[in-house]
Amino acid sequence: MADPQKRRITDLGTLKALAHPLRSQLYRALIMARTATASQLAEQADEAVSLVSYHLRKLAEHGLIEAAESQRTDGRERWWQPASDGVDIHEADFRDAPEKAAAHQAATRLFHEQRTEAYRRYLNERATWGSEWSNASTDSESLMRLTAGELTELTDELLGVLKKYEEKGRTAEAAGDSHGRENVALHVFGFPFRA
Repeated sequence: MADPQKRRITDLGTLKALAHPLRSQLYRALIMARTATASQLAEQADEAVSLVSYHLRKLAEHGLIEAAESQRTDGRERWWQPASDGVDIHEADFRDAPEKAAAHQAATRLFHEQRTEAYRRYLNERATWGSEWSNASTDSESLMRLTAGELTELTDELLGVLKKYEEKGRTAEAAGDSHGRENVALHVFGFPFRA
């Protein structure tokens, strides 16, 4: 992986490349797997290898993923890896033109729909995870009265805690401690609303 930090997406072309439903799904799968082939990702996505290969090349054109060292000695299949630890996409980078704002809004909706679908899938499969994981999973909502500055402060603190646990998991896995570890998603939404 070339850059261990998250990449901030500020250009419309890269945003549109990632905001394709299959590409977004493939990118997320590759972030979790760290390295994978088009065949492995096609199996996960239940899509044709040729289609997945095409979309992986599109992600690579925008620097979101890159070629990885082959994990096998035969070298017959191309391996891919994320080019960074993920992406950051901020509305402020896309508000200066109507087309950019619309693309950001469409991308945000797509990402939210995919997150919601992942949580629905978990709810449908919850019984198969056993009591330890069912007890560990969380679903909460906090309704507060804050200023915009306080929400920014709260968000920064929450993201700091998330980063700490991301690093803790990666360090443990790098040290060979993968026993009991599963992929975990934690979705945080903070937004104003009027009752």
